[in-house]
Amino acid sequence: MDKLNINSTPSSVKNGRGERLLVINPGSTSTKIAVYENETPLLVRNIRHTVEELSAFPRVIDQFEFRKSLVLRELEVNDIPFRFDAVIGRGGLVKPIPGGVYEVNEAMKRDTLHAMRTHACNLGGLIADELAAALPGCRAFIADPGVVDELEEVARITGSPLMPRITIWHALNQKAIARRYAAERGTRYEDLDLIVCHLGGGISVAVHRHGRAVDANNALDGEGPFSPERAGTLPAGQLIDLCFSGKFTKDELKKRISGRAGLTAHLGTTDIPAIIQFIEAGDDHARLVLDAMIYNVAKSIGAASTVLCGKVDAILLTGGIAYSDYVISRLRERISFLAPVFVYPGEDEMEALALNALGALRGELPVQVYQ
Repeated sequence: MDKLNINSTPSSVKNGRGERLLVINPGSTSTKIAVYENETPLLVRNIRHTVEELSAFPRVIDQFEFRKSLVLRELEVNDIPFRFDAVIGRGGLVKPIPGGVYEVNEAMKRDTLHAMRTHACNLGGLIADELAAALPGCRAFIADPGVVDELEEVARITGSPLMPRITIWHALNQKAIARRYAAERGTRYEDLDLIVCHLGGGISVAVHRHGRAVDANNALDGEGPFSPERAGTLPAGQLIDLCFSGKFTKDELKKRISGRAGLTAHLGTTDIPAIIQFIEAGDDHARLVLDAMIYNVAKSIGAASTVLCGKVDAILLTGGIAYSDYVISRLRERISFLAPVFVYPGEDEMEALALNALGALRGELPVQVYQ
């Protein structure tokens, strides 16, 4: 790393311009990085990984050095000095924790290395910690990981004490969008009652009451509406029969719930614009399946409104699918009677991570301790 021009003086002291941040967001087939000077992005890159590259690693955690070296190389080729006040990574699937900013510590690293669920996001905090450790005074953070759990106790109970509800959802983007909506209206996230729906490869619906997500579905492995690649809630009896049919291994069935489920199981693709082209060409089956997904999303949002006794300030729709007029227009038809609907297409997890790190450095957001 010597050739990256490591400087032992934090940039806020060195140049007097404010905080300098490195943001790292590992995904299944990419590693996104960004460099911020205060709120201004100086560099944003999406490093794509081929199937062949990743197949060299037996486990996701084995990709650590590979992805870290690509981050460092991207900084070098773009002449970005290796000099930061904080490095923040996308949080991993550790144990359930309240939302907020967490400094990476030994307990978090231990739990990440032994996480029960495998996902590339588990690498975010680990890479952030190692890079920050190379710089005196530099801090390593994560913020609002997918395991954020702020559920009310009544929301945890199911019909079987063997299976309490858990939540794995798009906490980072949902909370960032909720704060953005509040700021646009001159109020605070903590003063609003919102339903936020993230429409992506997985679909999460959460009830945000006064700054806490008091109910949210397990969008990763089996609850809520089906999505482009996830099955959502399934008939329990039929699922048990399938498990004992002898037709599938445990791993194969897991993929039938998350990965090879939802739209891709029905239609062979997760590409919403392509599916809409099929529909416009007269494919009635494609229309039925996509409309069924929209129908299920609307039902989940309607159910979420009961948590707030119908007193919903706004419904916020976000994620990549929110770019689709076909989906949004049909969803509006079913839910607009509940509350005003606002659409925030896409997701800006990089900005959300940067703003969380800035808030922590400036003392505007409390830094929580992972235990």
